[in-house]
Amino acid sequence: MKKLTAIAMCTGLIMATSGAAMADGKATYEQACKACHMTGAANAPKLEDKAAWKPRIAQGMDALYTSVLKGKGAMPPKAGRADLSDDVIKAAVDYMVSQAK
Repeated sequence: MKKLTAIAMCTGLIMATSGAAMADGKATYEQACKACHMTGAANAPKLEDKAAWKPRIAQGMDALYTSVLKGKGAMPPKAGRADLSDDVIKAAVDYMVSQAK
């Protein structure tokens, strides 16, 4: 198991902030992203909607990370979760992309 260099408490959930481990990405998705990306609220692409994600994925991971970290459309920066590190946010993006491929 990869040694964790930092731990963050996020709404009672312990998450690794040292890397983009898939398990952490899923946990972050569940607590911070699911409300919109499960329902498509505010035009958020649904988690497993491959057609909606395809053009976004085609722009590259850096573009996706930037969209989430800086905000885009109705989504505020870091999906409104300024308490989460950039690495934790990126792990959530990695998880969502893995589910959309």
